[in-house]
Order: sequence, then C-alpha cells, then structure tokens
Amino acid sequence: MKRVAVTGGAGFIGSHLIDNLLKRGNKVLCIDNLITGNRENIKHHMNNENFEFIYYDVSKPFYTDIKIDFIFHFASPASPIDYQKYPIQTLKVGGLGTHNMLGLCKEHEAGFLLASTSEVYGDPLIHPQTEDYWGNVNPIGPRGVYDEAKRFAEAITMAYYRYHGLDTRIVRIFNTFGPRMRKNDGRVVPAFINQALLNNPLTVFGNGSQTRSFCFVQDLVEGLLTFMETDEHYPINLGNPKEMTVLEFAEIVIKLTGSQSDIIFQKLPVDDPKIRQPNIARAQEFLNWKPKVTLEEGLKKTIEYFKEKL
Repeated sequence: MKRVAVTGGAGFIGSHLIDNLLKRGNKVLCIDNLITGNRENIKHHMNNENFEFIYYDVSKPFYTDIKIDFIFHFASPASPIDYQKYPIQTLKVGGLGTHNMLGLCKEHEAGFLLASTSEVYGDPLIHPQTEDYWGNVNPIGPRGVYDEAKRFAEAITMAYYRYHGLDTRIVRIFNTFGPRMRKNDGRVVPAFINQALLNNPLTVFGNGSQTRSFCFVQDLVEGLLTFMETDEHYPINLGNPKEMTVLEFAEIVIKLTGSQSDIIFQKLPVDDPKIRQPNIARAQEFLNWKPKVTLEEGLKKTIEYFKEKL
C-alpha cells in the first residue's frame, strides 16, 4: 500500500485517477482548492478511511509530516474558459505549485508525475506530434498563460530530476473526455453533448476542419498508473491517435444523441490549434499502452452522464 497525493484531485481526470488508486489499495490524499474542481466528484470517498481531502491551494507552500510515496500533480485550470478567467492562478499553479510539489517530493523521497498537456506543442508545425517536438507557442497570446505554465512546469520537473536526482515523470495529455467533465467548461465534448441533448445548435468554431483526437478517461488513467510504476523520466504522450475534424465529431454527437440540432459556425478563437494528434510510439514502447475504448463507447457513457445532469 502506497500513500499517494493527487493535487487537483477533485477535478475531472484527478477524481477518476483517485477512484483507481483506491481500488488498487492505496491511501490517497486529495489536495484541491476547488477553483475548478468539484466536491461531487469525490464525495463517494469521504467515508473511506484510506481517503483524505484537504482544501488547499498548492501555489502556497505545503508541508505534511505524513509520509508520502508518490505525487500526481494535476492542479491547474485546464479549459480555455477557465485559464482565461484565472490567468494569474494558472501561471502560479504551473510555476509555484509545481515547485512546491517537487520540493515536497524531495523532502519525502517520493516519486512525482507531472500532468502536462498537448498544449505545450501550441499550434503545431509537425503532425502528428512527437515528444521531441519543441512546439509553436505564442507566449503572449490568450492561451499563453496555460501553455507556458505547463512548459515551465516541465522545465522545473526536469531540473529536479537532473540536479536533485528526483524520481520524476512527465505525461503530455491529449484531448481526454468522459463523465465528470463540467457542463460549461468550454471544451468541445461537453459543449456539443449538452447542446445536442437540448436540441440547440452545435457551435463549431472556424469551418470545422481543425482536427482533434479524443481519448476516453479510463484509458488515460490506465496509462498514468502504468507510467507511475516505470522509471522513464522523459515526457510521454498519452492520447488516442485516431484523428478527426471537429465537424465530423459534431456529426457523431448528433447521431449518438438522436438530436435534431443544426450546426452553426463562429469565428475561430485566437491561437486555437488547427491540428492535434499524438504520436504514441513512446507510450507503446515504454508502457505497452494504447487506448482500448472506442470513441462511440466512450461517448455513450459520457452522454448518459450528462443526461442525468440535465
């Protein structure tokens, strides 16, 4: 049994990760200031003696005498609506928060996994994106607060690995979806599903030709837990390499929901990536991992979740 801390543990991915960590017999410390997280995502664990929740902002120094064996650092706003609403908080948790959690790992001689993002590649000039690509990021654009926070987080994580010999890992997460996404977080999956369930028009930005690759959350969590047990320290992409246009995705959502929705088009946001597809060769080599859940399977589960929330 390990004692594992998850920052941002009341969020979408963090809460699913905690579910699986507890199922595997670990003790879990969930740390979240609930700026975008939700107590509903973790309330089913509140009476579990192996689970503890701490309401806290990890951008501030954090100490505990309780021995910690591993930290998953997921704390950060993650959708454009959120990190543009909380730009300073996003930069602070990516910089100060990551520094604080790495320091805690050093103190406890614990392992560390940074939840980075495909956004470190920006609006990429190579396709699909491999881990050795340095990215095409606008540091002063509206998305820069998130992109550069994660790029700094990766840099300081590698510095702690090289300078202090800390046992670190970096995962670059591509578009992930599933139950517990927030209805109004602005990302394409919850936006399209909720619009379709209400028979409202689906809002496609640009002409819909921009591409995305969607990975179901349980597949991602399996990859994270496998990565936790390895000694690979360089970044690994986790995502589904099956690519499609946003317009194709809108049509799939309409079909699966049985919606009567139309599709309307609006102006493409500034610096919105035109292509997004992970190369997962490193994940297959080092983790023996690839997604198993089909898009339709995952969407059906996600649609049922949002139906219950209407």
